[in-house]
Amino acid sequence: MLFREYSEYFHRLEQTTSRLEMADILKELLDRASAEEIDKAVYLTMGSLLPAFRGVEFGLSEKLVMDAISKACGVRLRQVESLYRQKGDLGDTAQELVSWRGRGLSLSQVYGELMLIARSRGTLDKVMKLINLLKGLSGFEAKYVVRVILGRLRLGVGEATLIDALSLMLGSKDLKPLIERAYNLCSDLGLVAKRLKEGGERALEEFKVQPFYPIRMALAERVVSAEDIVKRLVRCGVEAKYDGFRLQAHKQGSKVELYSRNLEEMTHMFPDIVKGILEDIQAQEVILEGEAIAVNEETEDFYPFQVTIQRKRKYGVEEYAKEYPLKLFCFDLLYLDGEDYTLKPFLERREKLEGLLKKTNTLRLSQMFITDQPELINNFFEDAISRGLEGIMAKRLDAPYTAGSRNFNWIKLKRSYRGTLADTVDVVIVGYYYGKGARAKLGIGGLLVAVYEPSTDTFKTISKVGSGFTEQEWIKLKQSLDLIKLSHKHPRVDSLIEVDVWVEPKYVITVNADEITRSPLHTAGKTSEEHGYALRFPRAVSFFREDKKPEDATTVEEVVRLYQLQRRVSLE
Repeated sequence: MLFREYSEYFHRLEQTTSRLEMADILKELLDRASAEEIDKAVYLTMGSLLPAFRGVEFGLSEKLVMDAISKACGVRLRQVESLYRQKGDLGDTAQELVSWRGRGLSLSQVYGELMLIARSRGTLDKVMKLINLLKGLSGFEAKYVVRVILGRLRLGVGEATLIDALSLMLGSKDLKPLIERAYNLCSDLGLVAKRLKEGGERALEEFKVQPFYPIRMALAERVVSAEDIVKRLVRCGVEAKYDGFRLQAHKQGSKVELYSRNLEEMTHMFPDIVKGILEDIQAQEVILEGEAIAVNEETEDFYPFQVTIQRKRKYGVEEYAKEYPLKLFCFDLLYLDGEDYTLKPFLERREKLEGLLKKTNTLRLSQMFITDQPELINNFFEDAISRGLEGIMAKRLDAPYTAGSRNFNWIKLKRSYRGTLADTVDVVIVGYYYGKGARAKLGIGGLLVAVYEPSTDTFKTISKVGSGFTEQEWIKLKQSLDLIKLSHKHPRVDSLIEVDVWVEPKYVITVNADEITRSPLHTAGKTSEEHGYALRFPRAVSFFREDKKPEDATTVEEVVRLYQLQRRVSLE
């Protein structure tokens, strides 16, 4: 496939306001792509070269890209900067300045050139390679290459929409669960698409767990009391819930990699955990999960999360590792020496994990006991809170590890659910309003935010947020949001409310609120018979959550459950 033809699909996706039409366009693209091209087509459509856990980044700033455009087009840098100020988009700027027709490069050729740029070490080398690539592209093609390099493709194609397109390509929605399972086991949609193109349904059925392809993490539902836990699970495993970094550790021989909750590779940040895994685990191949938390080695007390978070850094890692050493409290085993443990019941996984970690220091077992007595769960909960932990987790003893899913196989109980009307909610920014009064000079005064609906891969509005940020944070918000602003509402956003500026659903923030109410204006949980849900008196309690993708935001189902829990608490 020529890159020009591929770019036409980008243009069509950019123009559509319908998610269903988006899936149809993607299906057409995937049908046309060869087995050699399809993984590259998937990655680039998601605005990347490889899955996030591979850590491949271009490392080119706006200034450097403008310099490359200037040299490739033979115009002054000032001219590029002036046109960029007019257009507000560096891709559109490149399209206008590139006056030649291009060399008719293929999708694979352009992808290969982009990979060379990303893997080049020196800035000058990167810029020279980009200049050469731009000289081989038409203006229309250059537009999308520049956007990919800067991370501003703005198509907003989500994983769920691509999975829908892959099932349409197979001609059967019945195969969608197979595609989802394969993706949950490897977190690499490009690989899934390639295997599917090459081997069809059978290739999906034979998909297996393998080291260094992170498994999408299982998630927990929430309840308001120990009685609720026992009512749902009866006899269950009850664990301490540690307030740290959730990590998935992969070991093969002497190689270890660590992945975050968001499946980003973070090995270099935690050398003490890597050393502990190599020293404490004798098995050749292992995938396990745990929570890394800073511990005072003198007192064995847990440091608060604000201290633990300091370990997430690119520089000064060794010094902070000595000052705030981490312990990895392991709670699940997913793979061991060629055997997939995700299909085995939790109790069997736990027992095998206990056998692996008999004599360890850095790696420790999460504290756990088995019971069906609410009073024992309550006692354990109160003890966990007194030791500075978040709360507890309860797990169904016979349940498999449900990768990428949230259900009642795992249940969390936190202090915030007991005696308050609402927990914090992670929301996605989908638009903003120009400021009024004191904020008029800032050009931004409020946000429209949404929660995620997995069944439709859409974002449903739940509130406007106008408080909780400092003036400097509002300024930074506007700068970041203006880089992803859109001329129309994004096709994955379901909103009855208009905003001054629509943006791509990309950034997640955490908000608190007095309560959840019913609202005719918001679409979260809205049906033809019932109003939606809204947050009353919301206020931001975090800036951008860099550890969360838009699809990791609170779901509509969770909002409904929080509303029900809130009503129960208020009646007790």
